[in-house]
Amino acid sequence: MRMQAAELFEQEVGPTEVARRLRVSGKSAYQWHQLWRAGGVEALPPRGPGGSRCRLSPRCLEKLAAHLDQGPAAHGWAEDQVWTASRVATLIGRKFHVSYSVSGATRLMHGLGFTPQMPARRAAERDEQAVTVWTEVTWGEVEEPGRTATGGCASRTRPASRAGRPVDAPGDGGASPR
Repeated sequence: MRMQAAELFEQEVGPTEVARRLRVSGKSAYQWHQLWRAGGVEALPPRGPGGSRCRLSPRCLEKLAAHLDQGPAAHGWAEDQVWTASRVATLIGRKFHVSYSVSGATRLMHGLGFTPQMPARRAAERDEQAVTVWTEVTWGEVEEPGRTATGGCASRTRPASRAGRPVDAPGDGGASPR
């Protein structure tokens, strides 16, 4: 990207326009412009990808992929077959003695072609058949009917009805004008 910036600077494109075209911050574009003016294209060496490098070797990554293919039950999570990022971070710590954050484990999983899943938070004692029967039978009896389709005021500050007002109340229409 810095090389593209250098080419644009050579075409006398300003740093603000370079930032817009390359979708970088204005600060970066101005720093690149200053370096380019001081030393030309050579002053803008290309940088590799940002962020920290992977703490697992390629061989360890292959082993991790094999562990993930075995499924969570093979590693002690028998309640469901879901690899969460938290579980993968724990697995990496157990197998490779390397600490990974949950977000780091997520990036690592994506790099290996896996996606973390969210477990269904349900009680182990849950009876799916009883839940289905309740929603189909009992809920229909308990549920209140929806609002009627008659027109009405949606305002929360709707004035009270005229029926409850005294005859000589302001706004009644029967009172004499001032």
